[in-house]
Amino acid sequence: MTTPHNPPYGTPDAPLLTVRGEAELEVDPEIARIAITVTARGKDRRTTLDDLTRRNTTAIDLVKSYGDAVEDVSTGALSLTPELTGRGRGERVRTYHGTVHLTAQLTDFTALGELTTRLADLDLTRIDGPWWELRPTSPVHRRARQQAVRDAVQRAKEYAEALDTTVAALLELADTATPGGRPRAGVDRRAVRFSLAAAETESTAPEPLDLEPQRIQIRAEVSAQFTMNPPRL
Repeated sequence: MTTPHNPPYGTPDAPLLTVRGEAELEVDPEIARIAITVTARGKDRRTTLDDLTRRNTTAIDLVKSYGDAVEDVSTGALSLTPELTGRGRGERVRTYHGTVHLTAQLTDFTALGELTTRLADLDLTRIDGPWWELRPTSPVHRRARQQAVRDAVQRAKEYAEALDTTVAALLELADTATPGGRPRAGVDRRAVRFSLAAAETESTAPEPLDLEPQRIQIRAEVSAQFTMNPPRL
């Protein structure tokens, strides 16, 4: 059985040094997501379903009309629910309530305000968002992790220098940060929710919303264990 050169605990000949490395970057978002909820109501099941299908198609066509500005559009849950009135033998369907949930992901923020406003101007359509994000593969995540590692190494060297010695070897490096980014501190993180009725009396389209991208904080954190050369105390 071979004994490792540096055991995973400190000894007088190889004192153990444990440090934490941190990095926090504030960057612009790469994508914006909005949630679209299309609704239809009616006393007849088939008519309600037809209305829901038509409004869903209208919303999807509008989103797709923005071309490359929209990176992805997808359909989530769909429901058509009867609402009953009365009880017992007198129970009957009073109305039908249908909803479709869509999600759109945009990379061109100049088109975002106009699209959300036009969507909200559709009949019985609700918009939630936007949510500002980075892609999981964004190089920003890599840069933050590398900075956290360099911070851990620098801290270890500074502690060793305080003991008039040097770092000898790295024993362990662990990623301890919570994944994902978060909106910049001090900014309201709640999604904007709005629903505009279709303009029946006005012939002009509503003015586009001015939506400013919210900067994102990306954090990386590591825990590192080093051995030091024996200090002279």
